Amino acid sequence: MKFLEEDELKLLLLQLKQGYEPAFNNLYLAYSKPLYRKINAIVKDESIADELLQDLFLKVWEKRNSIKSEHSFTAFLYTIANNLVFDYFRRVSKDKRLHARLLINAVDYYMQTEENLIGKETAAIIQQAIDKLSEQRRKVFTLCKIEGKSYQEVANILGISVATVNTHMVNSIRFIKEYLYKNQEIGMAIIIVSLLGRN
Repeated sequence: MKFLEEDELKLLLLQLKQGYEPAFNNLYLAYSKPLYRKINAIVKDESIADELLQDLFLKVWEKRNSIKSEHSFTAFLYTIANNLVFDYFRRVSKDKRLHARLLINAVDYYMQTEENLIGKETAAIIQQAIDKLSEQRRKVFTLCKIEGKSYQEVANILGISVATVNTHMVNSIRFIKEYLYKNQEIGMAIIIVSLLGRN
């Protein structure tokens, strides 16, 4: 993902290394919104996302002398974001109620994302839950979520109503969440891998 022209970015990074605050502010303006969206998509809490974003740019300022202009600045930012969110999840995983809420958020994030970018291991974990669905629900879920068909298309294929497709999807997602909740160590893996797999 490219946010600034290469020459402009190199100049800003050079100025940043020299402690020039306006350069830091320009980098913040260019990168903060997509980073915030990424973080908030995982934690589903605006205040936490905002706090982590501020921590991220504080670290950028602190590490400014180690930034190499020949390396991807975007990758540098996302590495810091990944580490901050990972640390946050590790801290809150000791709180059972918060852990459960984060788990549900992570499953929602997976369910709402069309791109299959979360990695083979995590996809296999989700597949374990899908395999436990009834045959009809599994067909509906696979057609809708895995193959990306619309509810109307699935209704036509299976000879059922759109309302029935919707009911199957709601129940399938609820079952998958419950399955992952009962296996919370799996849930944390999904949370972390879903973040690390998206740059």
